[in-house]
Amino acid sequence: MTRFYDARGNIYGVVSPEVLRGQGIEVPHSATLAAADRASWAPVAVASECSWGVLPRPADAKAHRCDGLLVGPFQAEPPFDLLIVNTDGSLAERSGNGLTIFAQALTDQGLMTQACELRVHHDKLDALSPVSTQVEPAVYEQTEGFWLALGKPEFGPAAVGAQAAQVGFSHVSELAAINPQWARSQFVRVGNPHCVTLVEQATALPDNQQMQEPALFGPLQTIAFAPPMGSGRPCAAGVNLQWAARQSANRVIARVFERGEGPTASSGTSASAVACAAWRAGWVQAGEVAVVMPGGTAPVRLHVQAQTLLSVSLFGTARPQA
Repeated sequence: MTRFYDARGNIYGVVSPEVLRGQGIEVPHSATLAAADRASWAPVAVASECSWGVLPRPADAKAHRCDGLLVGPFQAEPPFDLLIVNTDGSLAERSGNGLTIFAQALTDQGLMTQACELRVHHDKLDALSPVSTQVEPAVYEQTEGFWLALGKPEFGPAAVGAQAAQVGFSHVSELAAINPQWARSQFVRVGNPHCVTLVEQATALPDNQQMQEPALFGPLQTIAFAPPMGSGRPCAAGVNLQWAARQSANRVIARVFERGEGPTASSGTSASAVACAAWRAGWVQAGEVAVVMPGGTAPVRLHVQAQTLLSVSLFGTARPQA
């Protein structure tokens, strides 16, 4: 049975490979093989587990009832292997909210009782697989959840395979063509690729409902998604898009359009990428940064030494959906 969890408005279904195989979906028995063979089973799994089915679909809902599918674990003890399946059937290298949800599901199953390693397997050619994340149960402001250690971020076009020669901040012509205020972007990799566009006014941030409409969804999909659904420009493997505006000291407002999914209420790795880009732009200081998204506020910690950003961590919580 697939269980659905909500992490700041980001909803994922969690299902074991055994359950999918029991439904006739032939998921290989190892995460490595499952990633390599994802085209044969992942779209079928999404159609089976992420559709609205007999549930009524709200008028303003997206095409699927969740933002993706977490398939795992592939073993009964840590480290735990999983795959993050986007609703277009592609795989993601990392998802902060997805890993938070997976950690909560493991905890609910009695499999995770202390800090452990989660390993996400994928089929992207521009990044190593699996991508590992250390996850630690914790309490933050009287709320139980998990700190995710996302490692050292990488900056610039080369970090995300972008077709751009700039160093530092980049001008992504495809974004600027949509809105001239989207002219200054920072490429960041935090296990997966991001393009954070910094705007001077919050009014320049795109609205999530607007991003779901064909007039804007289409152009953004062309930029964010990998071929054949996207153009592969500026990033051949696609890229997660974010927009950020300063709100106050160490507090940033953000919007997200995910590769392989579209507009989302929140995203953990996107929040982390936004915090990293904001630090690089001089908007925020090292330490704790609050990233405000429609689905909720994500606490992010930036560890800086000698003007070098050494690591980024994300706190997340998740709750089961009825």
